[in-house]
Amino acid sequence: MVVPILEKLKVEDFIPSLVVTAPDKPKGRGLALTSPPVKIWAEKNGVEVLQPEKLDSDFFYKLKTENCQLFIVVAYGKILPQEIIDLPKLGTYNVHYSLLPKYRGATPVESAILNGDKETGVSIQKMVFKLDAGPIVAEEKTAIGETETASELRERLNGIGKKLLVETMRKIVDGTAMPREQDHSQATHTKKISKEDGLIDLNGDAGINYRKYRAFYGWPGTYFFINGKRVIIKNAILENGVFTVKRILPENGREMDYGDFLRGK
Repeated sequence: MVVPILEKLKVEDFIPSLVVTAPDKPKGRGLALTSPPVKIWAEKNGVEVLQPEKLDSDFFYKLKTENCQLFIVVAYGKILPQEIIDLPKLGTYNVHYSLLPKYRGATPVESAILNGDKETGVSIQKMVFKLDAGPIVAEEKTAIGETETASELRERLNGIGKKLLVETMRKIVDGTAMPREQDHSQATHTKKISKEDGLIDLNGDAGINYRKYRAFYGWPGTYFFINGKRVIIKNAILENGVFTVKRILPENGREMDYGDFLRGK
């Protein structure tokens, strides 16, 4: 989700002088050391890359020597120390996929779908040393589709976010950005998602089940158990108020129609 934003910045002549991303990690069956997409993009475009294991004093002093005027944070996954937030002259800003102060934290897109929200959006906030609590400098709203999954919604928000970010950066640079404080009394916080969250009770509320299916589509996915065996839901719809499973992947089996599966049982 970060690379499309970097591409947009490049097109708009806002190519960064430096990117910071996660360290290379072993992936696949062979556990080959693999670079994150942001690093691959940076190397392709001649941009310096830092991949700190820890945001410690060595990293801080390295950043300080870069003399950056503006930091933009997107889906970094670590809490920045105050001394890093305060480094750039023009401030540190974060692109967040909710209408803050609603859904602070790591899973705003999933949370909006799970709660049955009709709309969400993108907020750009000036960061402070408190999770997603900084002043808002820009936001844009969008409706949530009735069948939209979290991955589909996230991709749309990414498209909105990259355009909004460029517009906002121009205002930050020319001094016309107008930050406004969040109403902290209205703040809500999201929780991390685990594989266990994908468990569905087929006899439960149909609307809740469908929202879980949409929110967790891809990862962690939704599933139920039959005779102690996990059955993963690959496709489902909400039809006339009924949560209808269409395609499934049985444990140690192949993907198939749910109707065929039931007839086989």
